Amino acid sequence: MVDIGGQDSKAVTLDDQGRVVEFAMNDKCAAGTGRFLEAMARALEVNITELGAVDEGAAGSVSLSSMCMVFAESEVVSLIADGAEVDEIVNGLHRAIATRTRGLVRRVALMLEDQQVAMSGGVARNPGVVRELGKVLGKDIQVPAEPDTVGALGAAPIARNRAAAA
Repeated sequence: MVDIGGQDSKAVTLDDQGRVVEFAMNDKCAAGTGRFLEAMARALEVNITELGAVDEGAAGSVSLSSMCMVFAESEVVSLIADGAEVDEIVNGLHRAIATRTRGLVRRVALMLEDQQVAMSGGVARNPGVVRELGKVLGKDIQVPAEPDTVGALGAAPIARNRAAAA
């Protein structure tokens, strides 16, 4: 399971019963999160809800060298000034997020051959990130209908049980 929200990214390996086996979290900075995508959308003057589809058909000609939000924003502004197409820049952003997330996934699951991969969190609503993550992991990524509520739905029974036990 990959969960990318507004401010952090998580990778979780679950057993057959749905229990957590391994867990890794990127909490050092907002790179690759919803906040990162919001900042990049602003720099590109693209609505965040449309960002995920902007790179459809892009050739993949742009790569970003920095995932630090401040440096990436500066890099995006430079790419625009140099005449790079917005769809190519967005594709480079999506690919950079997917590549960074692949490193997080490898911390919890070195081999993915026999495993399914699902994605939750608000960033799972971005089809460009989901597509690029699928490419870098070599897997189809399953996304629930309401990916941004999955965490809350999972936490609700735990809270109910704890409240009942108190």
